[in-house]
Amino acid sequence: MINWGLITFGFSMGTFKFLFAHWLAYAMAEATVFDIVQIFISTTAGAWVTMAIFYWSSEFFMKRAAKKRALIRKKAIEDGVVLPHKKVFTKMNKLIVWIKMRIGIYGVTILAPLFLSIPGGSIVCAKFFGDQKKTFPLMLMNTAIYSALMCLWIYATQ
Repeated sequence: MINWGLITFGFSMGTFKFLFAHWLAYAMAEATVFDIVQIFISTTAGAWVTMAIFYWSSEFFMKRAAKKRALIRKKAIEDGVVLPHKKVFTKMNKLIVWIKMRIGIYGVTILAPLFLSIPGGSIVCAKFFGDQKKTFPLMLMNTAIYSALMCLWIYATQ
């Protein structure tokens, strides 16, 4: 029997808290094999929908953030406030470049959506590797593999 509450919960958790969504949905389920399949489908679908939205609209979010920064700078100049010079080579920027160069497209498409949340990870992947056609399919494939592994782990431990 289809558990619509489980599917709705799994979908909504898959959209933002994908790293833990399977375990949260499992805690709500009756722990049958059919529930594990519903958890897989709902959390993966939630992640994919959110990935599509944020990946394809990431340019809009990046332009919006740049406009906000420019508006803040303009307002500060009008008010006569001197903003401190922003460092270009910060530790965070160096870490981001190191990650991009070391783990590349495969590592970023695996790790960013998991640890930065689906929306944040999708924007990061689009910013770093949006010019490569394989980025979005890799993100979809990696989330499906992670979802399948989590569901297998849940099934094995029940």
